[in-house]
Amino acid sequence: MVIAAPVAAQTAPDIVVTGRGLDDRPGDRAASVVTIDAARIRANASDRLETILSDVAGLQQFRRSDSRSANPTSQGISLRGIGGNASSRALLVLDGVPQADPFGGWVPFPAYASDRIGRIRVTRGGGSGYFGPGALAGTVELESADPTGQPAFLGSASYGSRDSVDAQGSGALVREGGFATASAAYSRGDGFVPTLAASRGAADRPAAFEQASAAVRGVLRVAPDTELHANVSGFTDTRDRGTAFTANRSEGADASIRLVGRGDWGFSALAYLQTRAFASQFASVSADRKSVSQALDQYNTPATGLGARFEIVPPVGEGRDLRIGADIRDLTGRTQENYTYVAGQPTRRRIAGGSTRTAGLFVDGSAEAGAFTLTLGGRVDRWRITDGRLREYTLASGASLTDAAFADRHGTEWTGRVGAAFAPAEAVTFRASGYRGWRLPTLNELYRPFRVGADATAANAALEPERLTGVDGGVTITPTRTLTLSATVFWNRLKNAISNVTLGSGPGTFPGVGFVAGSYRARQNLDAIESTGLEVDAQWRSGPIFALASWSHVDPQVEASGVASALDGLRPAQTPLDQVSGTLGWQQSGWTASATARHIARQFEDDQNSRALAPATTLDAYLAVPLVRGIALEARGENVFDERVEAGISGAGVIERATPRTLWIGIRVQR
Repeated sequence: MVIAAPVAAQTAPDIVVTGRGLDDRPGDRAASVVTIDAARIRANASDRLETILSDVAGLQQFRRSDSRSANPTSQGISLRGIGGNASSRALLVLDGVPQADPFGGWVPFPAYASDRIGRIRVTRGGGSGYFGPGALAGTVELESADPTGQPAFLGSASYGSRDSVDAQGSGALVREGGFATASAAYSRGDGFVPTLAASRGAADRPAAFEQASAAVRGVLRVAPDTELHANVSGFTDTRDRGTAFTANRSEGADASIRLVGRGDWGFSALAYLQTRAFASQFASVSADRKSVSQALDQYNTPATGLGARFEIVPPVGEGRDLRIGADIRDLTGRTQENYTYVAGQPTRRRIAGGSTRTAGLFVDGSAEAGAFTLTLGGRVDRWRITDGRLREYTLASGASLTDAAFADRHGTEWTGRVGAAFAPAEAVTFRASGYRGWRLPTLNELYRPFRVGADATAANAALEPERLTGVDGGVTITPTRTLTLSATVFWNRLKNAISNVTLGSGPGTFPGVGFVAGSYRARQNLDAIESTGLEVDAQWRSGPIFALASWSHVDPQVEASGVASALDGLRPAQTPLDQVSGTLGWQQSGWTASATARHIARQFEDDQNSRALAPATTLDAYLAVPLVRGIALEARGENVFDERVEAGISGAGVIERATPRTLWIGIRVQR
């Protein structure tokens, strides 16, 4: 299914260089796939990737806050109700490159300006067969925009609530043998106070943010059927969490090179480098919220990701497709933290980190036989976790408190997918698939403890990989050329699910984290999380009017024993049973108007299901009014009715909210 807004006709130089990877696999007909096109990406109230992805119900972040106010470490993505603990259980790739943070597995959303994204393709389910480790619940493929059908320059600048600024621009230079693009984005704002008014004290303040990103991309035809792609990008992201001593900063730079061949023997060869640096402060707020003191300073968390992927598409005859390949990814990182503050000064330091590697071989094939499409794929991965270390010492004397070197580990994982699609008529397609996937624990889960308010969570260097088995089946119906309906039912079982398990409550001193005033948790492998559900998507358009709708209903349940036995039969934290998104829009003669309603059901803040986040329904609006050719007035509204969207509840009962009503006015330019 394609989520698309109608677009006005545009002209651009004819080019034969696409800048894209290999063609989509025919076997994807057996999967639940939703595509968001460039027009819908740009006609968005927040102009942020995480909000755009909300068009696909069931695709969620760990918390409800967006990348202006959330802690970056809480922005992992997942699908199909299998829960999360801030690390992603869905794989996000940009032009084939995995985007999860090398240390923590979260997604750096401010790195992706909407103007530089040409297509988003979400595959629900699917296992790790073709895409590699991490694609447990599904895959989100971002594809860079290319100059085809696009203006040579596209830019926008807006001013919004709370003295906010949002600006981005991109340009393209097109020649017969290739093209080059450059883009930049900047946003800032004074922010809102995350703590609800009823709980605020003198210590609470607005959570300001400032973010910027830039990217340069070159595509060159080096042979009649071969293209060379080179990408370089970088971003910086600073946020405040609403009190003193809660500033955090993320920085990153990526580079990749890809050679794509589309001859009789198709191929793709990719290599990439990712560097990340993250810093975050944590505060201890008094019970009356009148004073605040520093509890921890995670002053530097450097991480590096190196990877490569190669695949070939041999000629196997009409109606058949075969992909054979290999990939490898090396991740290294460590956290460096000062903690145990006395009279405002740190007295101890913690350094923890290590390295992981995954290397895999994969085969993926499909065949068309009349009304049937059959697909079968599999892969084998070899993994290792090495150089794990935790060192803690006093700053005054350097005396060692902890000096632990964790044993190296390794293993092998076999995963794959089988599926079939049957089209008895042009307007109807039935599909079914079964799959297995896996994910290695992140360095963050293995080695770094963390805090949220008064609560603290310890790391666990002995965590095992997560493994998922799932099946799904569905139907896509196109009763008219203007209407498409799709429904999918699924069952997933995630073994060894990594979760933050409550083991005690403060005040008190606990292993791995020190003094805790609120809840004490540790990362543990649960026996399993089992999730069943239903996904429904619809798209309709008639002339200038269009409508989109998406609904996800899940029924997940934890299976737990041992120290986590209290969680048995409960729902995973941060997992709503229902998510709904619906858009109604109109576009004609350069005018665009749309309204998007979203609903998210009640979900639990904690693993014990003792603190519930209330359901919320929000309305976003977008309006573009042409002024002169190539220039439009743009008005955007987020959470227009100022719905209270609860994003978190601390152990002390303090409620944090997500983005309140935010209004924007600006100019969009196309030349």
